[in-house]
Amino acid sequence: MKNALKIVLCGISLSVMSSCATHSAYTGNLKSQNTQVILSQDNFKIGERIEGKANATYVFGIGGLSKKSLVETARTNMFQNANLQGSPKALVNETFSTKTSFFLLFWKHQVNVSADVVEFTK
Repeated sequence: MKNALKIVLCGISLSVMSSCATHSAYTGNLKSQNTQVILSQDNFKIGERIEGKANATYVFGIGGLSKKSLVETARTNMFQNANLQGSPKALVNETFSTKTSFFLLFWKHQVNVSADVVEFTK
């Protein structure tokens, strides 16, 4: 009887202390307008990789921002980090990734956006 109680208590404590997460990534152009940049000449150089992040925490399913708002916040953060003002630069190869972590009655949703900076020299 004591062994059965220990097994049940161990199972309950393991389920209470465990968590899980999901992850997904999207590569593509989610903008409403499409601009093509043809890189067929030797008039550019690839710069650094720029990132932007946004997080939301939910308790009992309440709180945080909608998924669309998180993507827009992360993209705005990325554009601020890119410092594109006043220079012949563009962002290419945008990638969006999401991660959702669950723990009991709350979870955290994180969106990461990254892109490569292309700087035109001529």
